[in-house]
This record gives sequence, structure tokens and C-alpha cells, in this order.
Amino acid sequence: MSRVAKRPVTIPKGVDVVLSGQDVTVKGGKGSLNFTAHDEVSIEKEGESLTFSARSEKVGSRALAGTTRSILQNMVTGVSTGFERKLELVGIGYRAQAQGKVLNLTLGFSHPIAFEVPEAISIETPSQTEVIVKGINKQQVGQVAAEIRAFRPPEPYKGKGVKYADEVIVRKEAKKK
Repeated sequence: MSRVAKRPVTIPKGVDVVLSGQDVTVKGGKGSLNFTAHDEVSIEKEGESLTFSARSEKVGSRALAGTTRSILQNMVTGVSTGFERKLELVGIGYRAQAQGKVLNLTLGFSHPIAFEVPEAISIETPSQTEVIVKGINKQQVGQVAAEIRAFRPPEPYKGKGVKYADEVIVRKEAKKK
């Protein structure tokens, strides 16, 4: 049984939350996000916090309230501080270079990869083997990072590939004669 929905979402200074029915708009220093909540979830703004509750006792109503709370917490965090995901390129000759809205990757294939960066996402390459994906939408930042990682996922024998900075690759032992 989840108790996520019972905790209120506190709204920091500089963030404006507008409720109109089931539509929620969150505006902050980094941008604006919109969300339409499910009809089973009741959202109320009390001072500088948002509270969530299920409107009925149906099976999935409390789960929807908890999910809605998590989404709105991520929206408030996104417009105030933003999200970022760090990727590392491990392998000889593996490189990344950001040029405008295109990320050029050299990952050991016979051709370079040109990845088109979505509109609300920014990509930085502090070094040739590091890629930082930034944005205000947590889901979109994670999706873009996963798409970049999918070009060459890390392999378990030498550890070569594109990996998350906090990812631990469980190494396998090579075959013995």
C-alpha cells in the first residue's frame, strides 16, 4: 500500500502553480510545464503546498494519486533547478561533440552518428568522453539519455560503450582454454 500521495508537494519561491480543474501549469525560472491529472485524483492548493487525494475507493485511485504527486513534484523540481543525466564514453576512439542541436558521436562503427537533440533538451560535452543531458522534464531527459546510450550499450567483457556516470558494469571473465 503506497503512502506517496499523503505527502504534500511544497512549492518553492519563484515557482508559480496554476490549477484550473484537472489542468495544472507550473511556471518557474527555467520554463513552464503542463499536466492534465486523471479524473479520479483531487488536487488542492493550500498556501505554498499541493495536496493530493483519491476521489473514490476504486482499486487504482490511490495509485493514481501517488503517481500524480510524483509527476507534479518532478515538474516543480524541473522548473526550479532542472534535471541532468551524465553519460560516459568508454573505449578507444569513442568521442562525442555537441554542435548546436546535433550531437556527433564516434562509437567505433564505420560511420559517425549524428543525433538530433529534441527542442526542450540541451546537451553539453565538457570533454570528448563526457555527455551531459539537461532539461526541465525528467522523463524527456531520461529518454534522450537512454537513446544516446542505446547506440552502443556497455558490454560486460571490456566495459566498452556508452554508460551512465553512476552505472556499475558487472564484468565477466573471458573464456578459458
